[in-house]
Amino acid sequence: MKLEIEKKDLVSLLSKTQNVVEKRNSMPVLVNVLFEAKKNKLKVFATDLEVSLTDEAPANIKEEGTLAISARNLFDIVKELNEGPILLTKKKNNWLEIKQHKSVFNLVGLSAEEYPVFPTFKTTDFIKINSKTFAEMIERTIYSVSNDETRYHLNGVFFEKKKDNSKISFRMVATDGHRLSLVERPLEKGVEESLIPAAGVIIPRKGLNEIKKILDTSMEDVEMAFEGSQLIIKSGSTVLMVRLIEGKYPNYQQLIPQQMKKHASINRETFLGSIRRVSLLSNHKSKGITFNLTKGKLEISSNNPELGDAKEEIDVDYSGEDLKIGFNAKYIMDILNSFEDSSLELALDSQLSPGLIRPENDKSYTCVVMPMRI
Repeated sequence: MKLEIEKKDLVSLLSKTQNVVEKRNSMPVLVNVLFEAKKNKLKVFATDLEVSLTDEAPANIKEEGTLAISARNLFDIVKELNEGPILLTKKKNNWLEIKQHKSVFNLVGLSAEEYPVFPTFKTTDFIKINSKTFAEMIERTIYSVSNDETRYHLNGVFFEKKKDNSKISFRMVATDGHRLSLVERPLEKGVEESLIPAAGVIIPRKGLNEIKKILDTSMEDVEMAFEGSQLIIKSGSTVLMVRLIEGKYPNYQQLIPQQMKKHASINRETFLGSIRRVSLLSNHKSKGITFNLTKGKLEISSNNPELGDAKEEIDVDYSGEDLKIGFNAKYIMDILNSFEDSSLELALDSQLSPGLIRPENDKSYTCVVMPMRI
């Protein structure tokens, strides 16, 4: 294998693989990416067996070939080189020579045969999905994904289609048992809804993070397909394959309170700033803060015997009965940071009932937070 490739193209290829490659040493070979030089293109493969990415860039191929090489080490070297072409040459001992002008690096590589079998797909049934919409839906749900490995079916976001008479939309839901976030958006016109699995799928957190990176750099719609236990995302020359989480997602509908007696309208920026300041003196582990809601006012307070206490009052549009309730400050801030609308609705019922937060002008985004005992 011998080829010449522009630095910017090689950096672009390698940067996409950095979070895909396995950093834990359960399978040492997975810290590598696989290079395939063929037909004036350098193709790269990266996998941790759960998330797999392949991409390609134009290159001047002098000798075709394959080689597995450390993703991190090669990336660190290449990004420090000057702009312009870089010469990559595979040596007889599977080392890789990286050469530019008077700079020469030799990296230990592996034979392509040692790299695991890369996942493939056969389907051609792709649906187009708006990049901006999909990225926004991930942003509004991923923070609620559970980190508890024993509840593996909660380690991802549930993706499903919803039918309401003739209206078809797709919905994403995440919960860790302490909070829940749900967002729904209408399906684009012309999208074949039968291509979305009827029972819904659970997309793992790592897969969603990698999808989000692709969406953030994509100017056009991305293509999505489901095949067996895989989700496939295509954007330009980039193909991402994500192994879906097997298992049944819980009935999240029963976690969403239906009857809420107390409703307050609050400025999001004011609310977020106040919580951020008051939480500085909350318990570092529980992050507990107290809301004291009275007519036209919301008092936010925290108390930590080891540090002190804090209290702040903000104006709100509320005329119901007084209510005192505790919440985890981080959970509330995660919600407020996930959207940019200027005002929000805070719906409460009692001290022991969950709270509901949503942007005032977007009822299709709903967040539920369980209260804390004061």
